[in-house]
Amino acid sequence: MSTESTTKTDAAISSSSIALSDVAAEKVSALLKQEGRDDLSLRVAVQPGGCSGLRYQLYFDDRNLEGDTVTEFGAAKVRVVTDKMSTPYLMGATIDFTDTIEKQGFTIDNPNAGGSCACGDSFN
Repeated sequence: MSTESTTKTDAAISSSSIALSDVAAEKVSALLKQEGRDDLSLRVAVQPGGCSGLRYQLYFDDRNLEGDTVTEFGAAKVRVVTDKMSTPYLMGATIDFTDTIEKQGFTIDNPNAGGSCACGDSFN
């Protein structure tokens, strides 16, 4: 099985790929250091489900699957990976990290989402 992938760096990022804010990149890097792992990437996937039809999944992964798009961010070279099916849904999306009293966690601003559910867990 081939494990071809496309890798982009900060300088090559455009509306044709996913973006990671500096705050989110710092948080991912801190979580990886906390786990003592430098071999993992942040995998962002779109899966069927939720009340609007599609939902996001973010998790650390050490796999390199055929058709993956890998983008590196920041001085720590945080890797964000999207699979072949998810990439078109995530083009131009920005992942950020919010840490306030009301909300803590990763957020995704996706210009491809036509709408989302009331709880914000899924989109269409």
